[in-house]
Amino acid sequence: MTDARLILAERLGVSRGFRDHAGQWRETPVETAVALLAALGRPAPTAAQAQAALLDEDAGRLPQDVICAPGSRPDPGFDAWRLTLEDGAQSEGRGLLPPLPLGIHRLEAAGRNYTLLCAPPDLPPPARCWGLIAPLYGISAAGIGSYDDLALLAQGMARHGAAFLGINPIHAGFPTLPQLFSPYTPSHRRRLNVIHLPGGAGSTGPRVDYARDIPARMAALRAEYDGRPGDPAFDAWQADQGESLDRFALHQALSARLGAFWGDWPAGFGAPDTPAALAARAELAEEMRFHAWLQWRAERALAAAGQAARDGGMKHGLYLDLAVGTHPHGAETWEDRASFAMGASLGAPPDGFAPQGQNWGLAPFNPLALRAAAYAPLAQTLRRQLQFAGCLRIDHIPGFERAFWVPDGAPGAYVAMPRDAMLAVIRIEAARAGRAVIIGEDLGHISDGLREALAASGILGCRVAMFERESHHPPVFRPAAAYDRAAVASFSTHDLPTWRGWRQGADIAARARLAGQDAAAARQERAQEVAALDRLLPDNSLDALHGFLARTPSLLVAVQAELLLDMADQPNLPGTVGEYPNWQARLPMAAGDFPALPLVAGTASIMRDNDR
Repeated sequence: MTDARLILAERLGVSRGFRDHAGQWRETPVETAVALLAALGRPAPTAAQAQAALLDEDAGRLPQDVICAPGSRPDPGFDAWRLTLEDGAQSEGRGLLPPLPLGIHRLEAAGRNYTLLCAPPDLPPPARCWGLIAPLYGISAAGIGSYDDLALLAQGMARHGAAFLGINPIHAGFPTLPQLFSPYTPSHRRRLNVIHLPGGAGSTGPRVDYARDIPARMAALRAEYDGRPGDPAFDAWQADQGESLDRFALHQALSARLGAFWGDWPAGFGAPDTPAALAARAELAEEMRFHAWLQWRAERALAAAGQAARDGGMKHGLYLDLAVGTHPHGAETWEDRASFAMGASLGAPPDGFAPQGQNWGLAPFNPLALRAAAYAPLAQTLRRQLQFAGCLRIDHIPGFERAFWVPDGAPGAYVAMPRDAMLAVIRIEAARAGRAVIIGEDLGHISDGLREALAASGILGCRVAMFERESHHPPVFRPAAAYDRAAVASFSTHDLPTWRGWRQGADIAARARLAGQDAAAARQERAQEVAALDRLLPDNSLDALHGFLARTPSLLVAVQAELLLDMADQPNLPGTVGEYPNWQARLPMAAGDFPALPLVAGTASIMRDNDR
C-alpha cells in the first residue's frame, strides 16, 4: 500500500518521481515527501497524520483561480456574490459579474473564495530588433560598474540603433558580506543593489575586486549621506514607500550589527514584527534612514539610465533580469517568510553535466502560499522590475511549470507550480507597465507544453545557437531560417562560453583543470561541433556569426559584449564558486568608450541590413 505521506505530497503538487536525462525513473522517497510537505507548510511527519490530512477536505482550502480577459463578465454560477477589486472597491450582486478591469481581484460566492486574474490573453509581439547584453559590474574602468556607467553605455548603443541594453540582475545584495556578490543570489528582488551607485576609489585590473571595492563604495556613500543637506524629494519618496521600505531598511541596519543572514541572528530578531525587532526601530532610526536613502539614490540612478536609453532612441530601453529565487536568509524572506518554502532549495535534477544534481541555495516561492495571497508576491516582484525595464528576462522559467526542490538531507523532487495563473500575472504586469517585452529563459529540462504556453501568452523564449541542433551525434546545427520567431536569439549566455572560448575549448580546459581529468575526448567533440557550425557560415568570423543571428526569424537578437571584445573566458562557470572567477571579469573597454569600437559599428550595420 502506498504511504499516505506520498499520496498527500502528490495531492499538494510533489511529483511521485521523474525520469532523468538517462531515461532512468527516480521515485520520490518518503523522506523527501515528508521534508517537502514541511516546506510547503503542511507538515505530516507520520503516515497517520498524512491520512488525517487527506480526510479533512476543508483543511487549508485555497482560492480557486479564474483567468479572464479585461472587460469580461464571468458568471460565477451562484445566486449571490461579493466582489473586491484590486483597488479595494467592493460590490455585491447576483448573476453575471460587472465588467472587470485589468488586475487581480477577489470573489466570494457560496462559501468559496476565488482569485480573478483579469489578464490580456497574450502580449503583443515586438518588432524585429537587436540589443546589447553587458555585465553591469564589469563596464567601469575602475571599481564596480555603476548605474551612471550604464547610462553612458545606453546612450552610446542607442546611437547605433540598439533597441535594448541588457544587464545582470541588480537586486539588493549583501553589502556587509563582500564575498557574496553573485547577482543570482539576491537578498531582496524588490530592492536594488546599491553597490552599483558611483562612489569611492575602485580597483583596476582585469577583475573586479569586490572585497576592496564594496567597502570603499559603501564608505563613500556614507560620507555623501552624512554631508548632505535635507532633501524634501527624498522625504516624500520615503513616506510614500511605506512599511515595506521600513522593513527592508531595518533588515539592512540589523545586518550591519548582527551579521548578513537573519538565520544567524538572536532568536528575538528572526522576523520584522517581533518585540525585539520593533524596539530596534527606534534605536536604529538613523541607520534605517541611511539605507532608505541608498534605495532612493539607486532608484533615481537606474531610472536616469533608462531615460538616457529612451532619450537616445532605444525603443525598449533597459532589459533587466529577474533571478529565479532569493537567498533563504536575506531581506526578502525576513520580510515575507510565509511566501517561501523554507527548508528546501531550488536546484536541478541529476544530468550529464551534474551527475549528483544541483542545489542552488535559493528559497523558492511556495505555490500554496502564492495562491492563498492571490499571487501578490509574484505580482509585486514583477512590477518592481518593470518599473525600470522595457524588457524583462525571467531566469529559469521552467520553474513556472514545475520547480525542482532539494530538501535538507534528502533527494530532490519536482513540485508543481500554478503555471497558467503565474503566466496570467506576467501578462497583467507587462500590460500594466505599458506593453513590456517578456523573455522566459526556457533552457534545460523543459516540460511538455511549456513552450507552447509561453508562446500563447506572447512570452519570448531563448534560442542559443550552440544548443540549436538537428542532431547531436554527429553535430548538425539548425539553419538560421529554422529558428523560432517568438524568441531572442544569441550565440551564448552568461553561463556558457564566449564565441572565442567555445571555439578554443576554454570551458573544457577550465573544467578539466578543476576536475583533474583528461579532456581529449571533449576537445575532439568540440572540434566537430565548431566545424559543423562553420558549415552554416561564410567564414568563422564574428561578423559571420552575427549575420547568421540577424537572419533568423527570431524577433530579438542579443549581441554579447564579451564577444565583441574577443574575450575567451565566460562570465560564470556553473557548478563553481571560488574555483573560478565568476562575475568578476572586467570588460577591457569602459562603458563610455565601448560604443566607439569598429566592431560595434559593423555589427549595427549587419543588423540594419537585416531589418533590425
